[in-house]
Amino acid sequence: MFGRFKQPSGCRDSRKFLLPRTSSRPEIWPSFLIVPGMSLLAFDIGSSRCKAALFTAEGKTLAEDVQTYTPEFPEPSYVEMDAEKFWDAICRSARTLKEAAARDPVQALSISSHGESFVAVGADGAAVAPAILNIDARASREAQWLEAEIGRRRLFNITGLVMHPMFSIPKILWLQRHRPEVTSSAKRFLNVTAYLLCRLGLPPYIDYSLASRFFGFDAQRQCWSEEILSAAGLKKEFLPVAVPAGSVAGELASESASRLGVPAGTKVVVGGHDQACGALGAGVISPGLVAASMGTYECIAAVSDEARLGDEAFAASLNCYAHVVPGKYLTLAYFPSGIMIQWFHDLLFKRAGGSSADAGNREERVCYDSLESAAPKGPSGLFVMPHLIGSCTPDFNPRARAAVIGLGHSSDAGQIYKGILEGLACELAQASDLVAKAVCDFRDFYVTGGGAHSPLGLKLRAAFTGRRLHVMECEDPVCLGSAILAGAAAGIYPSITGGVSQAVREREVIEPDPVIKASYAGYGKQYWKLYSAILSLREADNRSEQGER
Repeated sequence: MFGRFKQPSGCRDSRKFLLPRTSSRPEIWPSFLIVPGMSLLAFDIGSSRCKAALFTAEGKTLAEDVQTYTPEFPEPSYVEMDAEKFWDAICRSARTLKEAAARDPVQALSISSHGESFVAVGADGAAVAPAILNIDARASREAQWLEAEIGRRRLFNITGLVMHPMFSIPKILWLQRHRPEVTSSAKRFLNVTAYLLCRLGLPPYIDYSLASRFFGFDAQRQCWSEEILSAAGLKKEFLPVAVPAGSVAGELASESASRLGVPAGTKVVVGGHDQACGALGAGVISPGLVAASMGTYECIAAVSDEARLGDEAFAASLNCYAHVVPGKYLTLAYFPSGIMIQWFHDLLFKRAGGSSADAGNREERVCYDSLESAAPKGPSGLFVMPHLIGSCTPDFNPRARAAVIGLGHSSDAGQIYKGILEGLACELAQASDLVAKAVCDFRDFYVTGGGAHSPLGLKLRAAFTGRRLHVMECEDPVCLGSAILAGAAAGIYPSITGGVSQAVREREVIEPDPVIKASYAGYGKQYWKLYSAILSLREADNRSEQGER
């Protein structure tokens, strides 16, 4: 299956796969160019769910579906899953949307996904072992070894990333050391989108943004890094074929089309990393624009014309890699966010089970609304650090843990909830300042994700950062971004920029409130002092544990 697919010759200067053009200025183009009675199908593959959405060319959601799957935890720090679950999920989702698509036939589809997870496959494209997911942390020693072998700064200069065991290459090194039977039978290590393309009978393509999440991709030359792969004992033929996002992977043959419930001959377009596609779906495609995705992690993504690999970005451990928009780069900062809110919600309101997904969503909204109304009018008086699963930008400390400081006998759920929102706003303010120094100063965020449903959270974020929040209308920005890629590649839009102009809209704008800002004078300094104090205690505990061993 794989032998006939060759890497594109050269690197960035040989971009035969480049399809749509783009510019920094939105295009105004007549709506009569839109093909009537058609749709674009997009998939967003997460580590615990697959979301599919059907869009009109104007960006209207015709139908959507979510399929969930459960990872397995065979040992501490191990997170795996049968790769077939990814395939089954996109097939079920697509077939669920078949009725809506019958009225508006699918012209093109695109698959985007989270990064880092990968599948070892044999010569026939079938998995030879469970997929190893992004949140798997088994490869800490391999990550440390690779960093020592090449150097932290050198790795950042190549990849635009700082080393972390979540990336794919350290985990492949782990397989070489601990599961030689897997690596000896594997012919390729594919990310989720490349694996699904193979299941559709198409080449194992990966776009530049997702290739970067392997930690073996040259961010500036936009090809696999010979230096890193050589150190890891890998050849680029063992990895997916890197092409620009928006490339046409091929057309669906009858059998694959039947599995998805879409017409044979439908164009399949290479999607990208969820954060990059989400930025596109929020209209963040030009230098100076910044997206804020408020999900399990809160991620801000700033666009630039060149890779930002300077001292400020390195010191802050920012991520910089190719955007799904040709010729553009994203610089990312992120931290745990929605996971803290979800933890607190489940602690208070966790259901015994049995509700449908829609009913569950409605119940959650009611619970969150009750917490918002119970929150104190002024500052909570608490300091809440949301690091349930470690911290990210700028120190990426996996030993960091959440803390709630300032509880009293009168503390209630509303106070703690607001304290969590204050902590998230403080984290966002720091991340924003780091990105502004590394990329460029900015005035506005273009906001998507579950956090955008919290009016109180949005007001606090605007006040703490001093920046306007443009809340986007579409609640599925990753799917919308993927659909725009598909539409541009299929000729539905004249370009990616034209697709954004036609399909992306704002819901509201939140201005910074100077009264709220004044009420939190000094909060940020105190927050980070407390964080540092707790961090020093945690490091002391860790040294003590190592000494005892």
